[in-house]
Amino acid sequence: MKITAVEAIPFAIPYVKTLKFASGEVHTAQHVLVRVHTDDGVVGMAEAPPRPFTYGETQAGIVAVIEQLFAPALIGLSLAEREVAHGRMARTVGNPTAKAAVDMAMWDALGRTLGLSVTELLGGYTDRMRVSHMLGFDDPAKMVAEAERIRDMHGINTFKVKVGRRPVSLDTAVVRALRERFGDAVELYVDGNRGWSASESLRAMREMADLGLLFAEELCPADDVLGRRWLVEHVDVPFIADESVPTPADVTREVLGGSATAISIKTARTGFTGSARVHHLAEGLGLEMVMGNQIDGQVGTACAVAFGTAFERTCRYAGELSNFLDMSDDLLSAPLQITDGQLHRRPGPGLGFDIDPDKLARYRTDN
Repeated sequence: MKITAVEAIPFAIPYVKTLKFASGEVHTAQHVLVRVHTDDGVVGMAEAPPRPFTYGETQAGIVAVIEQLFAPALIGLSLAEREVAHGRMARTVGNPTAKAAVDMAMWDALGRTLGLSVTELLGGYTDRMRVSHMLGFDDPAKMVAEAERIRDMHGINTFKVKVGRRPVSLDTAVVRALRERFGDAVELYVDGNRGWSASESLRAMREMADLGLLFAEELCPADDVLGRRWLVEHVDVPFIADESVPTPADVTREVLGGSATAISIKTARTGFTGSARVHHLAEGLGLEMVMGNQIDGQVGTACAVAFGTAFERTCRYAGELSNFLDMSDDLLSAPLQITDGQLHRRPGPGLGFDIDPDKLARYRTDN
């Protein structure tokens, strides 16, 4: 089970439509496929989705840090030495999605070697999760139509609505239109991606007080320390910390400091090793938690559902597992399917998926 090589393959797949939110917009999935090879001939795989406007990573930067720093540090390690691998990668500051993808590819390779799924290795709670779909910025009629389409095609009844525009009435009108169209048949929550100030956030939440929101997420910047604490004190739904809690230490600071009451776990950001740490910490603190989405492709989504189905707490709410539907294509030989509002983890050892070599050849950008 010794690591013999770590590959970082950049690829680009266009989105069907531009995804817009307060911190930026995405036109093309410019991701990196990470493959960990072992001396047994096993290959573990995962996906790194760069988000320069959130974590500062770029596609080229992910490839460079894996090829130049992580691969030389990890070659020769056993797949079982995940803590050693974690420590060696931690010597390099930042680069969360690059580290996460390497970690998940190691777990995938370990599961394939042992003949066990990653979900079984982590906890083995269930084989499926309810799915939440993210709705990006648009006018109310178009966002309602998008929700209708997703509900009719895939049975999804939970929607995360991107907010954070000015004036706040642009977004509160959208959420109200969704509630008026679907009534209590759907769950709604909002994500501001730090787009509003604390006062704007509270004004928006008061305008939506009668809409039965499930959560509010990252409505204002976490570095507005006093404003964020004041906001959380006045909001009467769980306040999710997402990009402000990339590590367990950040979770501790935000929660104990009164700046959050729930968290989003993203395997694209913390891998399986780090996500398990975050999960157990949140469980101990009694926090609500959701499985978040880094605008993952199908590879990243397979990773997220593998982790989410491992634990009871991560299955309590719908996971954000559907944004690959906005991509024009993907790399998997057998695409993921959302049916009846649920996504099943892939059967088989490791993460249970295979890459279509023709698609990889078509979309990789390092040829």
